[in-house]
This record gives sequence, structure tokens and C-alpha cells, in this order.
Amino acid sequence: MADVQIVSEAPIDIYNLKKELERIKKRDSELNFRASRTEDYLNQVASLENSNELFDKIVKLNIPRLKEQHIHKIIDIMPTTINDLKVVLQGYTLTLNNDSIKKIVELTNEFLEKK
Repeated sequence: MADVQIVSEAPIDIYNLKKELERIKKRDSELNFRASRTEDYLNQVASLENSNELFDKIVKLNIPRLKEQHIHKIIDIMPTTINDLKVVLQGYTLTLNNDSIKKIVELTNEFLEKK
């Protein structure tokens, strides 16, 4: 078996994962079993086209302590209410003020309306 070495790790949302799987499928002409199952799931779930634009807008809010991994999780779940966003972020040791939470929810709702 090949000796695999991880060069770097970076968080990615499901929309960018879908694009990456499409790139790999073009390169290799066929996906392995696990990647194929993942692609099937993403085709059912991932329908947002401009996730990078939403990522950039959330970053521009300059919310302290909000990291890239948190933003990708927010984009994956797309919470529509303040309580939904609190549930998404409760898995992390992160506290945000109510004003920041409202801004994030407004952005996600705006992008859902565009869709």
C-alpha cells in the first residue's frame, strides 16, 4: 500500500466539496465507491451556487473569534433563525454577541431568497 502523507488540512463546505469531486471525476473518469456515495448525497443536498460569495460576505463582517471552520459549517447548514445558528455553533467553544448572530442570519436568509 502506498505511504500517504498529508501535506495540509483546510476546512471546506459541501458546495466546494461537490466542485472538487466533479474535478476529480473529470481527471480520473470514475470515482471510487465512497466518493461516488458522497457525490450522490451532495447532489441531493448541495444546491447553493454562490457559496464563495457568502463566505466572503461573512468574513467581511469581521466577527471576532469566528474562524474559517465555523463559517464553512454555517454555510453547510444555512441557519434561518437565531436559534438555529446558536444550535450550529454550540458544538464549538465560541461565543458571539446577539448583533453578530443577527448579521449572520440576515446574510444566510438573503442568500436563500436569491436561490
